[in-house]
Amino acid sequence: MTRIAQITLDDANLPAPTPEIEQERKVAMFDLLEDNTFVLPARDGRAVPEGPYSVSLSIRDKRLVFDVQTEAAEKAAEFHLSLGPFRQVVKDYFQICESYFEAVKKLPPSQIETIDMARRGIHNEGSRVLQERLEGKAEVDTDTARRLFTLICVLHFGG
Repeated sequence: MTRIAQITLDDANLPAPTPEIEQERKVAMFDLLEDNTFVLPARDGRAVPEGPYSVSLSIRDKRLVFDVQTEAAEKAAEFHLSLGPFRQVVKDYFQICESYFEAVKKLPPSQIETIDMARRGIHNEGSRVLQERLEGKAEVDTDTARRLFTLICVLHFGG
């Protein structure tokens, strides 16, 4: 079972998200749990605990932390990623999302579509960065990386 069965965000110390951010979070979590690929590769000749996995995402000491457990609540992995490589793409993503949310309220569909295409492009870049940062730690498909990137952005919102 190479998948995430449960995902949690440690956002207890963050300010309340905007309604738009909260909606993005709910959609990303729902979609992630419906369909994802999450594989822990063998490392140092050790056996890999079998999934499905419970993943908790948090930001600690300015690092993105993936805490991965088995269904039996046994530690499967924990890895810490530098937030540096994510900073610019997250900033760009928030800016384009803000433009998109405003556009939906008052612009014609053709202009909304243009902004949405740019938003998807930045989102794809964020998921690519995440896949690179996870290399050797966890393997995720593109859709899983996109959904996890959205959740990383939610954590950045208050951080």
